[in-house]
Amino acid sequence: MKYLLHIDTSGDTGSVSLALNGQLICTKLNSESRNHASAINLMIDAALAEAGITMPQLSAIVVCAGPGSYTGLRIGVATAKGLCYALNVPLLLDNKLTLLAYQAFRQFGTKYKMYVPLLLAREKEYFISCFDNTFRNIVVAKHIMDTELGEYIGNNNDMCVISDSFSKEEGEKHAENIYIDPSVNIDIKEWVFYSFEEYKCNNIVNLSTAEPFYLKQVYTHK
Repeated sequence: MKYLLHIDTSGDTGSVSLALNGQLICTKLNSESRNHASAINLMIDAALAEAGITMPQLSAIVVCAGPGSYTGLRIGVATAKGLCYALNVPLLLDNKLTLLAYQAFRQFGTKYKMYVPLLLAREKEYFISCFDNTFRNIVVAKHIMDTELGEYIGNNNDMCVISDSFSKEEGEKHAENIYIDPSVNIDIKEWVFYSFEEYKCNNIVNLSTAEPFYLKQVYTHK
């Protein structure tokens, strides 16, 4: 039996989920984004208690490593790395863009030629990635300006764009037969299934070099 612990502190609502062999057992949520650091360990303890297991029974730790809140990402990844070191278990880092594309792909299959998760980074800036209808990643996750959108979705047909900040009218300026899926929250059942497949394929990361998927350069001002 393989228990995988999933941590997501990338957004306003933090989650800790426990899965057994790719099936969701329980989820604990924290809706106070400023409280992720103090809540996360309590959420982990609560999830383990509900499942009736202890930390040494965990087989791996999985984190949604971004893109998202800079502080939130650091909290989630740092917590996960600490657990992995203490328990001597592997770490898996998942990109939120990939997870959003995956759950849309699982829903629609080959109905669309492309799946494009598109998250607002800030005004006129986006995080984007592109997948074909075999779920092959054809554009790696990156940060772009709105003036660059045409490079990624222009001249394409039968496209599913996963975004809550991009209208169909805007999309039709660049592509034909475009569908806007506003589901930008991670479907945890789909996530735990996806991560278990990754685990079975040994798609783990190096603990010493693992870091969040910031995608966007952090600017400092003197």
